[in-house]
Amino acid sequence: MDLTPRTGPDAAVASAARTRAPSTCGRKIGVSVVLALVLAAGAIILFQGLSNATMYFYNADEAVAKRAALEDKRFRLQGEVVPGTIREQGDLVAFDVRFNEVTVAVQNEGSPPDLFQEGIPVVLEGRWAGETFASDRILVKHSSEYKAENPDRVPADAP
Repeated sequence: MDLTPRTGPDAAVASAARTRAPSTCGRKIGVSVVLALVLAAGAIILFQGLSNATMYFYNADEAVAKRAALEDKRFRLQGEVVPGTIREQGDLVAFDVRFNEVTVAVQNEGSPPDLFQEGIPVVLEGRWAGETFASDRILVKHSSEYKAENPDRVPADAP
């Protein structure tokens, strides 16, 4: 092992190599931080997607029977809009849904979808607010009436 001080062109190369080492280490730390942030963002997106996919779904009669257990948990409520119960009050739409002869009063914040009307099945997202289901999203179930009423517009091999 040679311990003599180096001079000349080789010394400059060795000195440059020693000064580059910290920046390489800093670059590795930067890449690690960016990778950790990307993984954290991916985990958050995955968690949000899975929590939406696992939101519980109850028919109106089941939701009423389990009201105490559901308390303020968010879930989906399914039922048919009771004819004659739709009332618009500014940004709120109040109506009743029924399933298996059990009726639930609903208060939806926001405007309902275009297909929303009396007598159709709907799925609502929200939570209990006392005796009323406080909803912030209405999903309308589509029927096959269009296919039956317009056979000339639907291909013969359509499901």
